[in-house]
Amino acid sequence: MIRDQETLNLLLDAVRRFVRERCVPAEAITAQDDAIPDDIVAEMRRMGLFGFAIPAQYGGLGLTLEEEVLVNFELSQCSPVFRSIAGTNNGIGSMGIVIDGSEAQKRKYLPRLAAGEIIGSFALTEPGSGSDAGALATSARRDGDGYILNGSKRFITNAPEASIFTVMARTDPATKDASGVSAFIVEADSPGLSLGPIDKKMGQRGGHTCDVIFDNVRVPADNLIGGKEGMGFKTAMKVLDKARLNIAAVCVGVAERMLQDALAYALQRRQFDRPVAEFQLVQAMLADCRTEIFAARSMTLESARKHDAGERIGLEASCCKYYASEMCGRVADRAVQVHGGAGYMADYGIERFYRDVRLFRIYEGTSQIQQLVIARHMIKAAGG
Repeated sequence: MIRDQETLNLLLDAVRRFVRERCVPAEAITAQDDAIPDDIVAEMRRMGLFGFAIPAQYGGLGLTLEEEVLVNFELSQCSPVFRSIAGTNNGIGSMGIVIDGSEAQKRKYLPRLAAGEIIGSFALTEPGSGSDAGALATSARRDGDGYILNGSKRFITNAPEASIFTVMARTDPATKDASGVSAFIVEADSPGLSLGPIDKKMGQRGGHTCDVIFDNVRVPADNLIGGKEGMGFKTAMKVLDKARLNIAAVCVGVAERMLQDALAYALQRRQFDRPVAEFQLVQAMLADCRTEIFAARSMTLESARKHDAGERIGLEASCCKYYASEMCGRVADRAVQVHGGAGYMADYGIERFYRDVRLFRIYEGTSQIQQLVIARHMIKAAGG
């Protein structure tokens, strides 16, 4: 953990310069080519951005969750695909190992993830199940000193680049709920593992997803996370609490960028012999954006501090992810509106952000799932 304000400020300043000087100028070419330039990825590795959330004893920066959130505020003030390429290594692609992995699993995989030598990915969603653990169909059958995995996963972030997957599979076929689900580390070059075509998406070009197919894939028993069957969904939920808070931070960062662009345009665009920023209805849209960003930023930081203090944040993580992702969508809509007709044109970039941020309300649990999680927490707290 850094926990030293001067050192943290140096890191945040470095990330801020990297975003401004390297990522922002490369946004258009990244979208055009559907690929992040190799030199930018290499620079991210040198800066330690593939492992800032991984404990220092395994080669990462060992940031607290509050510090992670602050880094994501800065790293996300550009096209979200730049953060996404390293995001799974710091989040869902590594945290299962960090939280519940054995010491041997941590020593084997975490240093390589922290260095960006390998990319980690998280395989939970299936063609027939997203948020419904009871419908999870990928199976893991015990066979001697290992398991045989069969099934498929869908919309898996960074799967085309991944070297390892954290895979949720059912080890107890008699169960119809989450109790029979286990978590495995599966290496991408395992015989029988294959990838579907890269998905063609609405936005976030340069960030890739695809199906992952398991056809009699043999996984050593040593790769069962935690060494115990039936704990996979609990591991996944722990991972998702942190992931949802970091997605909230990403939403804040991207919203900050969109508001900066909208304000800059409103100050230079003239109508009726004056900047449109002087029009009160435009000012109202800008003010609404600033207010909502401030609220999302504040609740995300407060929740991160609670986590770092040892408190459970399942409710807070869902509140933050729900509010911040919806906020980000509203900011995108207003930013396009402030740009007027120019906002619909690709030349100004705001229409790309409008498409990119639509995903935030869907992945890591849709807004509707977050509403259910929040309500269930409330009902349980009330004794219902």
